Amino acid sequence: MFYRGFVRFLSLVAGTFYRRIEVVGLENVPPSGAVIFAGNHPNALIDGLLLASLADRSPIHFLGNARLWGFPVLSGLLEALGAIPVLRREEHGGDADNRAAFARVDDILLDGGCVAIFPEGISHADSRLVTLKTGTARMALHAAAHGDNDVAIVPFGLTYLDRDRFRSQVLLQFATPIPMDDALLEAYQRDEVGTVRQLTAELRERITHVMLSAPDWATLRFIHAARRLYKPRSTRLTPASYVDLSRRFVERYALFAANPGVQRLRAEIEAYQAELDGLGLKDYQLSHRVSASNAVRRMVWRTALVIVLLPFALPGAIVLLPVAWLAATVGSRFSYDIDDIATLKLVTAVPVLFSTYALLAFMAGVGLGWVWAVVALLLVPVSFFATLFVLEKQAQLLISMRSLLRLARLNADIDALVTRRGELVAAVRTAVDRYADPTIRRMFDARDFSSPEAGPSRPASSKGS
Repeated sequence: MFYRGFVRFLSLVAGTFYRRIEVVGLENVPPSGAVIFAGNHPNALIDGLLLASLADRSPIHFLGNARLWGFPVLSGLLEALGAIPVLRREEHGGDADNRAAFARVDDILLDGGCVAIFPEGISHADSRLVTLKTGTARMALHAAAHGDNDVAIVPFGLTYLDRDRFRSQVLLQFATPIPMDDALLEAYQRDEVGTVRQLTAELRERITHVMLSAPDWATLRFIHAARRLYKPRSTRLTPASYVDLSRRFVERYALFAANPGVQRLRAEIEAYQAELDGLGLKDYQLSHRVSASNAVRRMVWRTALVIVLLPFALPGAIVLLPVAWLAATVGSRFSYDIDDIATLKLVTAVPVLFSTYALLAFMAGVGLGWVWAVVALLLVPVSFFATLFVLEKQAQLLISMRSLLRLARLNADIDALVTRRGELVAAVRTAVDRYADPTIRRMFDARDFSSPEAGPSRPASSKGS
């Protein structure tokens, strides 16, 4: 009961922090039977929050770093949720005895339950998977070999479009499960170590296929720039199609990176991106140029929306903005690693926000009567969401104003950049035609590329690059 209520709460928190959360491959999660969820770990506790609230299985028992149990309040919550502490050998050396943790995992799986593990062993901000630990494979094979229940590993990948930014987007994608079938168990009986290594390698391949990774951040930045140039202006990408298209660019670039023409194209794109950065511009400001009159109309419309909603948003803003400032300060000043900034923001904001919410309702009840306490309980959340909407519209308004000023001031430079951009668009699309996998259906067809560059956009399907 507590677990399900807490998961609903996590869903609300995740849906508030991230503007859009997309789940792909949920049909790959078995509705029953023993399951080990195994995925990448780019964003500390946020990863577990998203999996618990979106995997459509409960309860999920997470394996976590034993040091988290050193915090009294957090340890109580972890125990209530059925989490399992694991000692990391990097921290405890020879004292890292995890037999009790493995025995508990065994019991859960033999009972047909669910376990979640991040086989990299650590949360990190690298651009690709680090070496996977073999524990996931060992646990799955051991449970399947010693029980009657079917056991499967369900690989998953998490991709954050902007990991630490409030109201960003995220994709959770599940790969096809890896069943512990008879052939695998027979191999396990013959060669335990070799089978564990083989299964770990397969798990790595499947996780990599459902996440976005690259050899280094410079390459990933180049891939993002190339993808933006390739995409037709008449389409917009969902998180799933964004990741799918970017992943295909990474895979094909890895095959042809040594080609002189590809190297020259990368250098030209990176030079273009560097010039944009120097002028303080974004690529979309060149690809979706609008007239001054259209820009002014948008700013007037957004200003009108802000003015209309401001009375509803003001009470929430009085509470929300100080909490947001506190969360941002804690996230930036007290994070040990770049991957835990978003976690610290949430861990700070959620209890402070709900405590303030309860205090406001209590004060309304004491000062004005309990009817007003009920009114506060109902209206304060509405005001919070109105505040979020107004803040987003204000941000868009400021971006529009800044863009209009820059475009007017840098008109000559921008005309030259637009010309260069057009040349790069043609070069990227030619390269895609030459190097794309011919066996995969393309995401965009000739109609997409021949459609007018301005106008309303339509969603792109994930058909390939």
